[in-house]
Amino acid sequence: MRQELMSLPKGLAEEVACNLVMVARLIDDEPEQAYAYSRIALRLASRVAAVREAAGFAAYATQKYSEALAEFRAARRMTGSVELWPVMADCERGLGRPERALAMAGEPEVAKLDKAGQVEMRLVAAGARRDMGQLDAAIVTLQSPELASNSAQPWTARLRYAYADALLAAEREGEAREWFAKALEADKDGTTDASDRLAELDGIDFVDAMVEDDIDIDGDVEAPRADVEDEPDFADEGEEEDDFEGDDAEIVRAAEIVDADLVEPAPGEPVAPVQVEKDA
Repeated sequence: MRQELMSLPKGLAEEVACNLVMVARLIDDEPEQAYAYSRIALRLASRVAAVREAAGFAAYATQKYSEALAEFRAARRMTGSVELWPVMADCERGLGRPERALAMAGEPEVAKLDKAGQVEMRLVAAGARRDMGQLDAAIVTLQSPELASNSAQPWTARLRYAYADALLAAEREGEAREWFAKALEADKDGTTDASDRLAELDGIDFVDAMVEDDIDIDGDVEAPRADVEDEPDFADEGEEEDDFEGDDAEIVRAAEIVDADLVEPAPGEPVAPVQVEKDA
């Protein structure tokens, strides 16, 4: 990317680079802001393939699939690379055209992809099969040497997860649980929610113990009291007595302190373009 930006004047290249850095930092957690930065970079350097690719991924992250597809096609024309082929096919799915995604899965470009790209294309093809209601075909599509391999690769967790999800949709719950467990085993970075899906299949509900526990004024957790004596009376519905005494008054004050700490700050300011100072 740096080499591509060297075709621009130095000041412009630095400004474009700063906006691309912001796209990369924000795209996972704040895709809308990442998209805004990508539009700035695109306006400044639309003839740079890396900029078109970044704009495509930012649009893809915000489900602007038509725009993303156009940017990916532009980047591919500039570079001649096929590495964007799977995500282009997934854009076709996003546009409600799974049959086009399946057609792309059978094109010669797929053979030119590296192993990661081929696995990604398999995931997209299986998703297209499911979009078309062909659940059994989706399961067969995911059955591959990569799925059966015991070696952990960057794509292993996602591939196993997709297979488990398809099995569960086909009401093959026992097999689905097995593959969710295998996905969790390979998911060292937490890229999937396999642990939650396993818990759901096992009927495990997670609750916040603090909801039922009493909190004293020092913040220590105490066992919940089985019996509560002298509960305050309410004269009318919706009106509480204000004369709490003893421990109850302390609990109320502690709860008010906790509530005050949980107030979220106001949302940040709108995205502003990242700029660098031009040389004098």
